[in-house]
Amino acid sequence: MEIAIVLALGLLGGLGAGFGAHTVLSNKKLGTARDAAEKEHEKAEKEAEKTLAKAREDAAKLSEEARKDEQSRRRELKDLEGRIITREESLDKKLDELDKRTEKLRNSEAEVETLKNEIRDIRTRQQEKLEKVAKLSREDAAVKLMQMTERDISNDLVGMINKLQNEARDNAEEKAALIITTAMERMSSEVTAERTVTSVKLEDEEMKGRIIGKEGRNIQALQRATGVDIMVDDTPGYIVLSSFDPVRREVARQALELLLKDGRVHPGRIEEVVEKAQKNVEKDVLRAGEDAAREVGIIGIPKEILHLLGELRFRTSYGQNVLKHSTEMAHIAGMIAEEVGANVKTAKYAALVHDLGKALTHKMEGKHHHISGEMLRKYGAPEEIALAAEQHHDDVEATTVEALIIRVVDAISASRPGARNVSAENFGERMRDLENVANGFPGIEKSYAISAGREVRVFVKPQQVDDLTAIKLARDIATKIESSMQYPGTIKVNVIRETRAIEFAK
Repeated sequence: MEIAIVLALGLLGGLGAGFGAHTVLSNKKLGTARDAAEKEHEKAEKEAEKTLAKAREDAAKLSEEARKDEQSRRRELKDLEGRIITREESLDKKLDELDKRTEKLRNSEAEVETLKNEIRDIRTRQQEKLEKVAKLSREDAAVKLMQMTERDISNDLVGMINKLQNEARDNAEEKAALIITTAMERMSSEVTAERTVTSVKLEDEEMKGRIIGKEGRNIQALQRATGVDIMVDDTPGYIVLSSFDPVRREVARQALELLLKDGRVHPGRIEEVVEKAQKNVEKDVLRAGEDAAREVGIIGIPKEILHLLGELRFRTSYGQNVLKHSTEMAHIAGMIAEEVGANVKTAKYAALVHDLGKALTHKMEGKHHHISGEMLRKYGAPEEIALAAEQHHDDVEATTVEALIIRVVDAISASRPGARNVSAENFGERMRDLENVANGFPGIEKSYAISAGREVRVFVKPQQVDDLTAIKLARDIATKIESSMQYPGTIKVNVIRETRAIEFAK
C-alpha cells in the first residue's frame, strides 16, 4: 500500500515537472515567433513605403507629361484656329471680288446686246437701200451671183477635173506596180521542176533478190498494190520508182523502205506494209496542211480543209508544187493587202486555200476553183474566204478587193521563170485521162497508168467479172482509148483478175 502511494506521488511529481518544462519551452517558442513577426512587419512597412514613394514619383511624372501634352495640343489648336481664320478672311475677299466681276460681266453683256441690236438695224437698213438701188431682192441677187460664178469657172473646173483624173490614174498604176514589185522582192522562194521518179538506195544485192522474189512475184505484188512501176536493174545500188502520181510514189517509197528495213518480203507482208505506208502518208498529209497554215499565220482552219490542203503537197500544176505555190501566194497576198488597206487575214486565208479543188478534181466534176468554193462552204469556212477563192479566175466576176488580190498573186506566183513546166503537166493530165478511161467501165476495182503511159493495168472485181468478161473488157478499154485519146506509139491494156479463197482454222 505504501509502495503504491509512493509510486503515485512519484508519477504526479514527474507529470508536474514535465508540464512545467513544456510550458517553458512553449513560452520561449512563442517569444521567438513574436520577434520574427515584428521584424517581418517592419520590413513590410519599409517596402510599402518605398513602393508608395515610387508610385508617387511615377504619378508625378505622368501628371507632368500629361500637362505638357495638353499645353502642346492647346498651342496646335490655337495655330489651327489662326489659320482657319486667315483662310476665311481670304475667301471672303475672293467672294467679294467675284461678286464685283459678275456685276461687271452683266453690265458688259447688256452693252454687247445693245451693240448687236444696233448692228442688226444698220445691216437691215443697208440691205433695204441696196435692194432699192439694184432693184433685186437678196435671194435673186444670190442666184444671179451663183450663175455668173458657175459660168466663169465651169471651163476651169472641167479642165481641173480631167487633170486630177489623169493624175490619179497614172499614180494608181505607178503605185500598183510599186506594191506588186515590192511584194515580189520581199517574197522569194525556190522554183524546182517536179520529178516523176523516186530512188531508194539498196544496202546490198541480196535485198534486190528479195524484192524481186521467186519468178518476180514480190515485185509484181508491190506494183499491183501501189500502182507504181518499179525498176531494179536500171541504176546499180538503187531501186527506181516511176509514176506520174506523187502520192503513189510516196506510198511506194515508204513501203519499200519498211520492207528493206524489216527484211521479210512476201506478198502477204507487202500488202500489210503498203497499208501501213498509206496510213503514214495520210498523217503526213494532215501535218503538211497544219505546217502550211502555221507558216502563213492562219489559225482556226477546220480539220477537213487542212487535210485537203495537205494533199496539195503531192499535187502539181504544170510541174509547180501546188502547196508551195499556195503558201507563196499567201505571203505575197498578205503584203499587198497590207499596202492597199484590205483585210490581211482574209487575203492570206483565201490565197492559201484557193486551189483546194485541185485535190479533188479526180473525184469531182467541175473546175477546180468552183470546187474550192464549194468545199470551203461545206466545211464551214467564212463566206468571204469562199468567195475570194472561187473568184480567182476570170470566168467568175471578182466582187471583193481580196478576190482581186488573189488573182494578182496567182499570176505573180505562176509566172515566175521556171516555176511551171507545161509539158510535165500535159504528161500528167494524159496519165490521169488514161486511168479515167479504164475506170469508166463497170466492175473495175482500180487502175494504174505505168511505164510513162505505155501500159495501163486494170484490176477487176472477181465477183463481177469472170475470165471471158475480162478478155472482152481489155478489148473494150483498148477500143475506147483508141477512139478518145491521142498518144504516140501503142498502149498495152493489162486486165488482171485475181481470186482469193480465205478461211480460218479455229
